[in-house]
Amino acid sequence: MYDIFGKYGAIRQIRVGNTPETKGTAFVVYEDIFDAKNACDHLSGFNVCNRYLVVLYYQSLRAFKKTDTEKKKQELDQMKSKYGLATPENK
Repeated sequence: MYDIFGKYGAIRQIRVGNTPETKGTAFVVYEDIFDAKNACDHLSGFNVCNRYLVVLYYQSLRAFKKTDTEKKKQELDQMKSKYGLATPENK
């Protein structure tokens, strides 16, 4: 990873996914935003070991959107049970 991404600038850190949900993903953090843009522009679609890289910018709002949705659903279910409300799926 350092060999491939390091060609585009100084890297602060690389975090590789180690759970079943994050397997095959990694976060590469550059010291400079312009180096990150350059790497993103040049490495998206790059072939490594017969696999193509998909390089995207990190978007915190999208990353936590699924978690927020699940949390809201849990809160809604708690409120329904607290006030004795039943929905067709809960009956």
